[in-house]
Formats: sequence, C-alpha cells, structure tokens
Amino acid sequence: MTTTMNLPIPKIEGTACHDAVSCFVLSVAQKISFIDDDMIEYLNSYRREITMKIPLRKDDGTLVTIPAYRVQHNNARGPYKGGVRFHPEVNLTEVRALANMMTWKTAVADIPYGGAKGGICIDPKTLSKNELERLTRAFTFHLGDNIGPHTDIPAPDVNTNAQVMAWMYDEYSKSHSHDALAVVTGKPVALGGSEGREEATGRGVMYVLREVARDLKVDLSKSRVLVEGFGNVGYHGARLIQDELNGLIVGVSTSKGGIYNSKGIDVKKAHRYYLEHSSLKGYPDVDFMSPEEFLCADCDVLVPAALSGSINDKIAQKTPARIIIEGANGPVTATANEILIDKQRVIAPAILASGGGVIVSYFEWVQNLQQYYWTHEEVNKKLERVIVPAYERVRDLSREKKISLRQAAYTIGLEQVAQASILRGTGY
Repeated sequence: MTTTMNLPIPKIEGTACHDAVSCFVLSVAQKISFIDDDMIEYLNSYRREITMKIPLRKDDGTLVTIPAYRVQHNNARGPYKGGVRFHPEVNLTEVRALANMMTWKTAVADIPYGGAKGGICIDPKTLSKNELERLTRAFTFHLGDNIGPHTDIPAPDVNTNAQVMAWMYDEYSKSHSHDALAVVTGKPVALGGSEGREEATGRGVMYVLREVARDLKVDLSKSRVLVEGFGNVGYHGARLIQDELNGLIVGVSTSKGGIYNSKGIDVKKAHRYYLEHSSLKGYPDVDFMSPEEFLCADCDVLVPAALSGSINDKIAQKTPARIIIEGANGPVTATANEILIDKQRVIAPAILASGGGVIVSYFEWVQNLQQYYWTHEEVNKKLERVIVPAYERVRDLSREKKISLRQAAYTIGLEQVAQASILRGTGY
C-alpha cells in the first residue's frame, strides 16, 4: 500500500466526472473575491490518496490482485465523508473527482463533514458472497487508522449496500473498540443503521424536484418524468416522485436499456419485474429503448440517477427535458452542461440534489455517537428541514447573481470550505 500527500489534480485528460468537477470548481473559484490563486491550488489538492492492490483468494483457490483506492480531499469543515463503490471501471482519477465533489456536497448541505471517496475495481457480480466479504474485510483492514468515526466515515455507493457496511464495521471493530459503530454509515438498522437511510438519496431528489417545480409553477402530475437508473437512487426517487408528488413517471431504465409509456408506468410493479427477471426487457405495454434512445425520449423532467457522464454533448443536444435533477454524481459533462444552459434548461446539480444520502448518513453518525435513535418519520422530516433550506440558499444566490443553480451551489460550497480553511489556517 502506498500513501501520497498533497497531490494537486493532475493536468491530464481524465474521466468525464473528473473533467466536469475540475471545470466547475475552477470557473467558480476564480470569481470569488477572497479566493486567490494559492487558495484555489489548496482547494484543488488532496490531503491523502491511498492506493492498494488487494490479494483475494477465490473460492476455487486461485489468487487475484484487485486495485482499490481511498481518496481524502478536504477536512476543513469536519471528518472526511464519502461512499465506497465496487465497479469494474473504478480508477484513481474518478475517485479523486468524486472525493472532490463530496467536499462541496457536504458544504452545500451545511453538515460538518469534508469529502472523501473510495472504490474497488471489481464487478461484484463476478464474486460469491464469501469472496465479496473477504474482499471488503481486506480493504477495511488495509485502510487501518485512515478511517474512523472522527477521521473518515465511509458509506454505501454504487454496488455496495448495508451488508458491505456491516462487514466494514465488524472488521474495523476488531482493532478499534471505542465508538466503532460510527465508523461507517448506511449500516443495517439492526446494527445501528438509521431508519430512512436506504431511500435517503432518492427522497432528497424528490424534495429538490418538488421545490424546483413549485418555483417554476410546473404541475408534476402533467409533466412527463424520465428516470435513468433503477438502483437505490433511481428506484426510490421514481417511487417517491410518483407516490408523494403524484408525478407522471413515463420511463425508467437500467444499464441495459429503458422502458417508456407516455401514459405512465407503475414504478413498484416495474421494480418487482426487474428484480424477478434481472432486466426490464419484456415488461408489458411499454416501448423498450436503448440507453441512448431512452435519454432522448419525450419528457419534461429528466432524473439521471445512474453513473457519471451519461449526459454527454449528443444527449444534451437531443433531450427535450426542461428540468434536470442530478441524482447521480456528475451525470452531466462540462460541455453538455454548457449546451443545456444555452438552451435555458434548469439543472439542479448533484452537490445539491443528491445530498439526501450524506445528510441521513450524518443523522446515522449522530445517532450512533449519542446512542439515541429516531423514527423513520423523524428522519424524513429532519432531511426535509436540511435539504430544502439548502435548495433555497442555492436558488436565492442564483437569482441574486443571475447565475445557474450549479454555479450558485459551487459558489456556496467553495465559500464555506475556503472560510473554514482560512479560519483554521492552511499552512505549517
């Protein structure tokens, strides 16, 4: 395992997510009066990058070595916070960008965390449950004291869940007894997890869409809503938009394609079908579309809730959506964002719209430390009381400065982190 300190963002062509985040941060930071070039360099540097090659003994006796990463971007406002994803396309550049984004996301929500991210370059579908557990425990063991309840608190992300967090907690607790329960969030409720955590990101998406629709005087019952991604965020987001906002969900999709019906789709029924068949193909009374066709289908609202970079220049030119709510991290590329802004589309950025997950992770962390737990209803109300004011701050700044919601959100995030850094002192 190797650790490097204070590494600036490399001047290389990175992933779509990396390029977009770098572009957004730099363009906004240069317009904030008290942020000079030195502070920009500081805000674009990473406190710590941990890279490792994890040896995993497979069930058949073969030995494989798997790349894994944990990047800690900034902790000026509190402990590092960010998810752990298992995906075959995980790489250091992507993890850097996602850690960077988490710093601004926690600042926009005004919760006392910094930003981090972790990932293992593996398709978990290729592993047995025992292999997945061994890999998770090895990853946690090698992270050692680089994570902890007051240092860096991981959480679920793409292809990880409450069970993975339970393994991480258990492995960490073997050598750290004090406050070990709060080392990760997104745990099973039976093991100190919070009510409402599983649906939290999707619920946050729903709250932000509700507020945007109110401000624009849009009737969601008559507005066609398209949701890309049918995992944790996409499913719960679509379900809650349909159930609580009476939204007209006309399409949902997975990585293999999407289903569309202009008259509406029953989200719960479609999800049951997907769980039974591992695909949406064959679902009755719908048109099945390729991923690209789906993103360009007729809609008024688009919720990209899959992976980063799915809304590229081509999609941005073609999508008829007038409102885009980013449920995934970095789904819109930097150049696609410019195209959409030129077309006067309203985009609620991920550092605002997908903040529900980390907000309820914060609630779980607080509950663990206090050993006092809240009901599902209490958690939902507290989430609403955090994310709605966050949206209002972003909206108000957007109106005041005549800038996009994304620019306003990054301005708030950067100002929060820069002010905390200046107050604490950034040098030695």
